[in-house]
Amino acid sequence: MLPGGLASSGGGRGGGLCLLRWLGLRLWSRRGTLVFALLWFGSWLFLNGLVLVHRSILSDYCTDEKSKRILQRLCLEFGEGSVTGDMCEDLCVLSLVEYKRCLYYENGKKVIEARWRGKPIILKSKLENFSSYEPLAILDYQDTAEELSPLDVVFYATLEVRNSLGLAEDDEDEGGGGGNSSSLARLWGKKLKNRDKSYSRAELASLWSLLQQEEYTFLRVLQDLSTHVAKVLGSCGHFYAVEYLSAGHAWDQNIFSLDEVPDQGRAGRWAAREMVHRIALSFLDMVWRFDNDFTHKLHLCDIKPENFAIRKDLTVVAIDVDMAFFEPKMRDILDQNCSSDDDCNFFDCSSRCNRIKRRCSPHRRNSNLQVICEKIFRPWFSPTLLGAKAALPLQVELQRAVQECSETDGGVEESEEDAGGGGEGRDVHQRLISILNRLLQEGGTSREGGGAWDRKGHVHTALNF
Repeated sequence: MLPGGLASSGGGRGGGLCLLRWLGLRLWSRRGTLVFALLWFGSWLFLNGLVLVHRSILSDYCTDEKSKRILQRLCLEFGEGSVTGDMCEDLCVLSLVEYKRCLYYENGKKVIEARWRGKPIILKSKLENFSSYEPLAILDYQDTAEELSPLDVVFYATLEVRNSLGLAEDDEDEGGGGGNSSSLARLWGKKLKNRDKSYSRAELASLWSLLQQEEYTFLRVLQDLSTHVAKVLGSCGHFYAVEYLSAGHAWDQNIFSLDEVPDQGRAGRWAAREMVHRIALSFLDMVWRFDNDFTHKLHLCDIKPENFAIRKDLTVVAIDVDMAFFEPKMRDILDQNCSSDDDCNFFDCSSRCNRIKRRCSPHRRNSNLQVICEKIFRPWFSPTLLGAKAALPLQVELQRAVQECSETDGGVEESEEDAGGGGEGRDVHQRLISILNRLLQEGGTSREGGGAWDRKGHVHTALNF
């Protein structure tokens, strides 16, 4: 009985093991099928997501084919008489505008490199299509565009410029008057002011599309008032051409490509370090003029090497002013709810949070000079780049002045404005100019050629709208 019982017991145990193996195989098979299905579904989602992302990237990708198609559409609209401009005929009829390459395309903003009559230019438009801009509403209520007199155009253009730049109508009388006629002369030149015939619908529509682009308005307004902004050379429809200048790069220790600077005077090519000092002086000149040349301060809220360029005479030029604001608009931007100072930062422009009122001060705390010292000058004049020269007395003095400049708040509170606040900023500004001029003189260079700079003979102008 015992052996039989053992045998019987062992057989039952063996049968149970077989059943467990069979169940395990079934469970593994179902689990494997489920895992396989999940992997297949996950792969399908990943591949479809990849296709969607790829299409999204390609839709905003800067391609020559799409850029040329946009310009062809512009020329088609010119042929239909919908748009016009002083470079349309050269672009669309005479083939004097040669397409080179697309530089930037994002959210409709288009930047194209081209050559116009043999000279390099940059073509820009905030939106890809002319139809994307708001039309001039008055045209909907006029039987013909010819009923609008040149004075009417002045009026509507001035209102749009004020709105674009955030300038109130009351600002027109600040800084020495001028009125609409004088403002128009500064904006559009004698050709528009002295025009004795009416404007066509194409001219009005094209002008209106340009005035809706803040950067165009800024450049067009300031180009007759400042050497530190890119020059507008012409336009066709909603596209406008500006001078071609090589932008700076954060990865370049000199920020700008100095190899393109031509020989200067008898001394030949400037040494790289001397050119850096001259460019630094031009930065300081730009800061001073943006603070003092206009009725309101001009605030730069996106200061980085890529937004500046230099001309052949080493003049610093602001080439991207999408984030530049006059004082009234700057105050509107900063005047926001807050719980801490971090809520009062708008890119490179910042103010303080009043925690009792839980409101940001509308007055900027830092300044253009402070941010340029922090983001441009400190890397330029760091001991790492200067090497053995870093220990020279003037270089040490320059490093200390740059350090102080980057830590000095340049803004003033409302209560300090009338008392002439911001004195520390002016003092360090003058110290930087003095040190840089002494460095140029120490190197045995001449003041001729735009290297040294001071405020003597500075001419004040007013921007009035």
